[in-house]
Amino acid sequence: MNIRNHKKKFSSIEALFQHFFTENGYQSSDQLLFLIVLVDFFRPKNPKEKTTVSIEPLLHYLAENKEHKEILKNYLADVLQKRKFSRMLSDSGILRDSDFMYEVKKRISDKLLPFQPEKDTLEFVLNQVFFKSSDPIWITKIPFEELQKFFDVVEFETIYNTVSEKSVLSEVMNAMSLISQRMSGRAMENDVIKMVPEYDDLESPFVAFENEFHSVKKKIKEGENHFVASDDLNYKQLLILHKQCEEYVDKAFGNSSKFGISLKVNQSLLRIRQQLHRIKVLLSSLVINSEIDKKNNTIHLALRLIKYNCHKNNVRQLINESTQLISYEITQHTAKTGEHYITESKSEYFSMLKAAVGGGFIVGLLCIIKTLLSKIDTSAFGHALYYSLNYSIGFITIYLLGYTLATKQPAMTAATLIKALESGLKKQSKNENKHSSFAQLFARLFRSQFIAFVGNVFMAFPVSLLGIWLIDYVFDYNIAFEKSAKLLNDLSPISSAAVFHAAIAGVFLFLSGIISGNVSNKNKHNQVYFRIKEHPLLKQNFGKKKTEKIANWFENNWAGFVSNGWFGVFLGSTASIGIFLGLNIDIRHITFASGNFALGLYGANFFVDFWTIFWSIIGIGIIGFMNFIVSFLLSLGLAFRSRNIPLSELGLLRKSTWAYFKTRPSAFFFPVKDK
Repeated sequence: MNIRNHKKKFSSIEALFQHFFTENGYQSSDQLLFLIVLVDFFRPKNPKEKTTVSIEPLLHYLAENKEHKEILKNYLADVLQKRKFSRMLSDSGILRDSDFMYEVKKRISDKLLPFQPEKDTLEFVLNQVFFKSSDPIWITKIPFEELQKFFDVVEFETIYNTVSEKSVLSEVMNAMSLISQRMSGRAMENDVIKMVPEYDDLESPFVAFENEFHSVKKKIKEGENHFVASDDLNYKQLLILHKQCEEYVDKAFGNSSKFGISLKVNQSLLRIRQQLHRIKVLLSSLVINSEIDKKNNTIHLALRLIKYNCHKNNVRQLINESTQLISYEITQHTAKTGEHYITESKSEYFSMLKAAVGGGFIVGLLCIIKTLLSKIDTSAFGHALYYSLNYSIGFITIYLLGYTLATKQPAMTAATLIKALESGLKKQSKNENKHSSFAQLFARLFRSQFIAFVGNVFMAFPVSLLGIWLIDYVFDYNIAFEKSAKLLNDLSPISSAAVFHAAIAGVFLFLSGIISGNVSNKNKHNQVYFRIKEHPLLKQNFGKKKTEKIANWFENNWAGFVSNGWFGVFLGSTASIGIFLGLNIDIRHITFASGNFALGLYGANFFVDFWTIFWSIIGIGIIGFMNFIVSFLLSLGLAFRSRNIPLSELGLLRKSTWAYFKTRPSAFFFPVKDK
C-alpha cells in the first residue's frame, strides 16, 4: 500500500497508531514508513495558506495511551540513534563549487533525481520523511509550545548530555570545524585576496577565527558542562572575529565597483558568506544561559536540519544570489554610458538629432549593401556570415564616429532611470512624489529616443533611395526589383510577423547592453588598462604616451566595440538560424525598416497601392515601439533585480509617469525645463 493510500485510510491518529503498533512493538518491514505517514498526516495541502499547524491531536493521544507512547519513544530512538549528519550541516544549501554552471546543473539533476546518502545517515531519514520543499513552511507554523510538549512526552534527550563520537553535539562541532577550515582556505585564494588589498598586511580573520573556535571546542569537550555561556571570554572573542570575517567579505564585495568582479570570484565570496551565516547560526547551539535553553536549542537544531535539507537543491535562490552582484556591476556600467543618451537642454537635443542623422546615413548604406549581399549564391550559413559582417562593421562604425542608433538607447538608459528611482525611494513622502524624479527622467529619455528615431528614420530613407537610384543610373540595374514585394510586406504588422520580429530585435538590443556592461566589468577586474599601459613591448615600439593613448582607447571604447559587433552578429544570423530550425524568426529594426521601405518602393518603380504604403508606414512606427519597449523593459527588469527593488514599484512608476504626461505632454517630445 502506498503512502497516499495510507493517508486516505487513517482518518485519525488512533487508527494510524493501531495499524503500525501492537503489543509486540512496531509492525512494518519498512522502518521509516510510520514516520513518513505520520508527517504526511499533518502536512497541509497548501502550507502557505495555513496560519497555524497544530499537532495537538498527537499530543492528546499520547497522553491518553501510555503504551503507545512508550513504543513511539523506543521507535524514534531506534530510528534516530547515532545517525551521522555533520556533512549535511556543512554542505546542504551551501555552494559546493565556484563554477556557477556546474552548481546549477548539479542542483537541477539532484532535484529531478535526488541524491540518496547512506542509510545510516540522518540525511537519508530526512530525504524520505521531509521530501517536499514546502515542508519547512508548515513545520515552522507548528506552535513552539507544542514542540516542547512533544519533546517532553517522548522523553528526548538534549544534545548536551555527551560529546562522545557520533553524538549530536560532536557532529555539530565537527561540521563547524569543517566550515571554518573551508572558509580559511577559500579566503586565501589569490582571486579573493586581490579583492581586499586593505588586508594585505593584516592577519587573516578567518585563520584567527578557526584557531579561536578550536579553543572553544576543546573547552566544551573537556569541560564538565558541554556548552559555554554567552559571557564566556572565548565565545565573545569568537563573535568579534566572526564580525571581522563578515566585514572582510563585505569589503571584497564593496570593492567590486573599483576592481570589477568575475563570476568565479563572486561565487567564492558568496560561498564564504553562506558559510559565515551557517556557522553563526550553529554557534547559538553551543550557548546555554539557563536550563530551558538546552531543550529549546535541541528543538531549533532539529528544525534547522529539516530546513537545510529541504532547501539544498534550491535553484532559484542560487541564481538570485549568484547573479545579483554581477548584474549590478553590469548595470552600473550601462548607467554611466546611458547618461550620455539622455538629453536635457536644447543643444543636447539637437546634438542627438545630428548624431542620429549620421547613424541613419550609415544604416541607409547598410540596407543597400545587404540587398547586394542577398544576391550572392551561397548557403544560409554564408548569408549569415556576410550579413553579420555587414551589420557589425556598420554598427561599430556608427559607434566609433560618435553617431547614434536610436534603439541602442533603452538598454543603456534603464539603469540610469533606476538611480532616479533609488533616490525617490529614500524619500518619505507620498508615492506620487517619490517617483516624480523618475517620471521627469523618463520624459527626457523618451524625447531623446523620439528625436533619435526621427534622425535615423528620416535619413535612412533618402540615403537608401539615393543609393539604389545611383546604382540603377550607373549600371542600369534595379537591385530591389525581385525583392520589392517582400521588402514592403515585411513591414506590414497585419500581413507579416513584423511585431514579433521587432520584439526579437529588442531582445538582442538588451543582450548587446549586457555584453557591453560585462566586458567593461571584466576589463576592470582583469586590469586591462594597466596591463596595456605598462606593456613593455608596446612602450618600446610606440613610446609611453602612445601606449597610454592605446590603453585609454581600450578602456573607453572596447566594451562598446565588442557589444556592437555582437549586435551585428545577432541581427545578421537570426534569419539563417530560423531557416535551419524551420522557424519563422527574423529581426525588424526601425532604422533598417525605413531604408528597406525606400528600397521596396523603388524596386516596385513606385507602383504601390495606398494600403501597402499606409501599413508600411504604420509598421515602421510599431517596429520602433517594439524595439524600444522590449529592450527597455528587459533592461529595467535587470536593473530592478540588481538593486533588489520589488517589481510592485512598476505600477507606481506607471502612475507617476502617466500623471506627469497629462500635465506636460510636450516634455515627452521636445526639450522643456523641468519644474
